[in-house]
Amino acid sequence: MLKENIRTIRKAKGLSQEELAIKLNVVRQTISKWEQGLSVPDAEMLISISEVLETPVSTLLGENIDEAKADDLKAISEKLEIINLQLSQRKNARRKIIHWLLISLCIIIIITFIFLILLNSPYLNWDYSDPEKAVLGVAFHSIEWLFVRIAPVMLIVAIVGVFCTRKKV
Repeated sequence: MLKENIRTIRKAKGLSQEELAIKLNVVRQTISKWEQGLSVPDAEMLISISEVLETPVSTLLGENIDEAKADDLKAISEKLEIINLQLSQRKNARRKIIHWLLISLCIIIIITFIFLILLNSPYLNWDYSDPEKAVLGVAFHSIEWLFVRIAPVMLIVAIVGVFCTRKKV
């Protein structure tokens, strides 16, 4: 395995045995012996080979590496197709989450409006001579005032968002 991988990767990089030997500071015969399987490089030399050939050591020690095939383009296109499919699925999942969050926001705003209408601001009838009730009443009234001013805009934006994120057929 190692001998075939060294030869295949060396040739794929366009290096001769002599050029590889110079880069590794060994003689050409050493490269020849490695590629014939008559000897093997030690661990340090294996790391140097992987650096020169820009290939991981695991690849050098792994399975046989076949010469470049015409099928490589087909394999790459299949991988790209899978990646595109995964990206599309993630995009659809995000769109669904945003869609349902916007629907939930619309429902919460509508329920809050109904609650405020039915409640008819009971804290307005409180006795404000008690300082705690006065502060609490002003806080409730401020929150309600803000909600009544901001919620319609939020509701319109959320409804537009729901229509924009719906699944297109």
